[in-house]
This record gives sequence, C-alpha cells and structure tokens, in this order.
Amino acid sequence: MNYDSVLIEPLLTEKSNILRESSKYCFKVDQRSDKLMIMEAVRRMFNVHPVACNIINVTSKPKRLRGREGRTAEWKKAIVTLQKGEKIAVFEGA
Repeated sequence: MNYDSVLIEPLLTEKSNILRESSKYCFKVDQRSDKLMIMEAVRRMFNVHPVACNIINVTSKPKRLRGREGRTAEWKKAIVTLQKGEKIAVFEGA
C-alpha cells in the first residue's frame, strides 16, 4: 500500500483539538492500514517523529432516510502521538 493513501483526512473536532494540546493528532485512515504503516505515513508526510499510535474502529450507526432503514459507513480512526515539542503545521493553520 502506498503511504500517500494511508491517511485519508485529518479529523477536526472539539475532542481532537483538546488532544492536540498534548501532541496527539487524529486522522481518518484506510481500513487496511496498521499502526506501523500509519506512523510511517505521518513521518514521511509531515517530517515529524511519531512515538505511538492508537487505532479505533468506528462502527456504523443505524439511520433512517425517507422511512427506509440504513446504516452509516464504518471507518477507522488513528490517534498519533508525536515527540514532545513537535507539531504538525497543517493542524495549526499555517
């Protein structure tokens, strides 16, 4: 798998903004990726040194649209911890 396709998009939520203060960054990642692939992709794309990576499989939720039942898509979330003092400029708005 190509390292450019591992990270799908950064997650910008209230919880991820709070985590960012402690050098933890959240990403939506490919379903087939693992911790080592995610850490290597972050290292190559943003020139930082990841220390740890936590992965959460977000399950689907039941939804309704015009009386028909359905489900949202399942996806994978990664929380990457960087070395102390390092930041990713994309999240900081620079």
